[in-house]
Amino acid sequence: MTTIYLLFILLLSVVVGFELIRKVPATLHTPLMSGANAISGISLLAAMSLAGGEMGSYSTYLGAFAACLATINVVGGYMVTDRMLAMFKAK
Repeated sequence: MTTIYLLFILLLSVVVGFELIRKVPATLHTPLMSGANAISGISLLAAMSLAGGEMGSYSTYLGAFAACLATINVVGGYMVTDRMLAMFKAK
């Protein structure tokens, strides 16, 4: 029964996050991306500490997977931020 609640919360957060991001004006994407990169960096540190802990193999694999996803998110966020800031540079 707990799994159903957790899946419902995950689905609800995905829908709400998609709707929020879709309605953000283009001028606010760069500051929001910088904030998201900071949060993803914190998530990356937490995932690495979970992966390196001695809580069991399941926690290690889950932490390594979370660290991989957080790294992709941080790198992608910085790439998007750099591309958007390059659009505002003088030619």
